Amino acid sequence: MTSYLIEPFDRLPFGDAEKARRYATERYQGAVGRNWYDCDPTLRFLMRRHLGDGFGWAEPRLKEMGALMGGPIAERAEETDRNPPRLEKYDRWGRDVSEVVMPPSFEAARRDLVATSFTRPDFVAEAQANGVDAAPLGVAWSYLLDQADIGMACALGTGGDMVVRLTEMFAPQDVKERVRELFAAGEMSGEAAQMLTERSGGSDLGALESTASKDGDAWRLNGLKWFASNANGSAFVVLAKSEGAADGVRGIAPFLVLKERRDGSRNGVRIRRLKDKLGTKSVASAEIEFTDAEAFLLAPSSSAGQGGDGKGLARMMELTNGARLGISMMGLGCARRALVESLCYAGAREAFGAALIEQPLMRRKLAELIVETEAAQALVFDGYLGRPRLRIGAALIKLRASRLGVTAASDAIEIHGGNGYIEQWPVARILRDAQVNPIWEGGDNILCLDVRRAIERQDAHEPFLERLTQAVRQAPGGDDATADLVNDRIGHLRRAIETWRGLDRTVAEARLFPLAQYMADVYAAALLLEQAGWERTDSGADRKALVARLYARTHLADADPLRAIEAPPEDLDRFKDLADGAFTAD
Repeated sequence: MTSYLIEPFDRLPFGDAEKARRYATERYQGAVGRNWYDCDPTLRFLMRRHLGDGFGWAEPRLKEMGALMGGPIAERAEETDRNPPRLEKYDRWGRDVSEVVMPPSFEAARRDLVATSFTRPDFVAEAQANGVDAAPLGVAWSYLLDQADIGMACALGTGGDMVVRLTEMFAPQDVKERVRELFAAGEMSGEAAQMLTERSGGSDLGALESTASKDGDAWRLNGLKWFASNANGSAFVVLAKSEGAADGVRGIAPFLVLKERRDGSRNGVRIRRLKDKLGTKSVASAEIEFTDAEAFLLAPSSSAGQGGDGKGLARMMELTNGARLGISMMGLGCARRALVESLCYAGAREAFGAALIEQPLMRRKLAELIVETEAAQALVFDGYLGRPRLRIGAALIKLRASRLGVTAASDAIEIHGGNGYIEQWPVARILRDAQVNPIWEGGDNILCLDVRRAIERQDAHEPFLERLTQAVRQAPGGDDATADLVNDRIGHLRRAIETWRGLDRTVAEARLFPLAQYMADVYAAALLLEQAGWERTDSGADRKALVARLYARTHLADADPLRAIEAPPEDLDRFKDLADGAFTAD
């Protein structure tokens, strides 16, 4: 039964039942309403790989989480996007209360997510008691949530690890106890925010103006933060300079600011206005003014008189790689959701006598989306779960995954045609949300500068190249050409890094972007070959080998003008293998 009226134009002379079937509403089920764990063979594959014997215990819980994310959480995300947070600036007597009022859809989703998170302490303890490593489950939880709402992921997770770790290291004991209470549900409880950006410069942190003055064992902090997300949180890490400190990077120190002072009164934290953003409406981003706010220096007590030891920013930035991986996961979540919506739509929509998914050019586009998404998935999961964690990895992974979220969402809109450009369909919001990922935690240029810093100061390319070599060694037999190609490119990459190090400083900086892109290309290809080896051992299948081959052919093969024309049509001949291995409709 349909829920819509039959209109007069449905009975026009050139209309018929077959044409009407093309736009029957009930045929177009997208991602929402599905179990996102059950419909994702790639996630099931990775969980089997990383959980080992613990997979049997974990899978029922993964299924429950897949149903939650694909159902209520995804539905509420759409509602929150239509009814975003609002600022209640003053009470009835005109007093500044600076209260962020979150919509009921957000609060309901947050309650469910905090209560069922795979990162909450009681779940981690239960997993450990059953001999299961909870880390892969936490990664899967983020991966599923980011397909529903990256704004919610930001609201729950931004700065949580930073607040907890720095507080435990440096804050007074009574403050530690208060923060432990706030984060009793874990670091992904939605209580934290990190406040760095000012009008004087986003990435240029050395130019910030916020100032802290000593006040007993605490500090008084004054300043304005220009873009602070999760403004409705309770615990903030705020960058400022102590009065009299150097006006530059070494003068910066992190401070903890709580919404309430030690005595229980409201702290000097004023919200000027909420940002009217393009996307990520579910996380409240604001301009926040600190007026004599009680703050606590997050630095060794021996340096308190100097307002820090000059290493505060560097210490905080060590935690930034985790945040960059979080943004990478958001990019991957946007890409995965775009892929699923595209496969669903192309399978249902008919034109020129066949479903879109049967058309050769559409199959080419969908195959490309599948391959690129699985390459980014390999990168992000390796960033989280690979050991040892690569110093240079997070910047390269974010460079690739955050940008893919944007391009995949744009492709999904094109696949949906004019419908994709309409907010009533799901892909417009994906694009609006995805666009922030290349900005958050450092744009492409900042990431490239971090790659330079890692190479020059720590020779971080050496363990990186070794990781790639080890990954290719796991490649399955039967496709030596792809393994040989990737091995050859690892050698090229080493020579490229050596050549780059010999360039004039100005030219070298300009060449950082193509170098970092090439590093990400070879990294992803090597990881896909490693996954292909796992798959061969696990099931005897060769689908991942196909994905690795297609990716390497696109990104690493010589730029022959006829390459893309004369290449074997595996993306078409084996399209069903690619699609079935990416998404299970039933």
